[in-house]
Amino acid sequence: MSKRAFDKIAEGLNEAIGIARGEREAAKFHIPAEINVKAIRQRLHLSQDDFAYEYGFSANQIRDWEQGRSRPLGALRLYLLMISYDPEAVLAMLRQAGVREAA
Repeated sequence: MSKRAFDKIAEGLNEAIGIARGEREAAKFHIPAEINVKAIRQRLHLSQDDFAYEYGFSANQIRDWEQGRSRPLGALRLYLLMISYDPEAVLAMLRQAGVREAA
């Protein structure tokens, strides 16, 4: 094991111990490895095409994610979590940033 790998593992263990003891708060947040895109989309009552259009994805991305051919990675999972948590706020931020026009 390299020194760098060992140091990262030790850092994580020390953080976990500190959190468990109540001495510190978690510095990082958890993004699940799997996101159920279809469940998010269906809860919003949007077709694949409409969901893609509203939130800036391609329809092919949505189809591939939902059919298991690929999965959203990294920041895309975080973005999907944000949509799931508060879809209207995400749309408002997109409009405010000038990325998306109001319907």
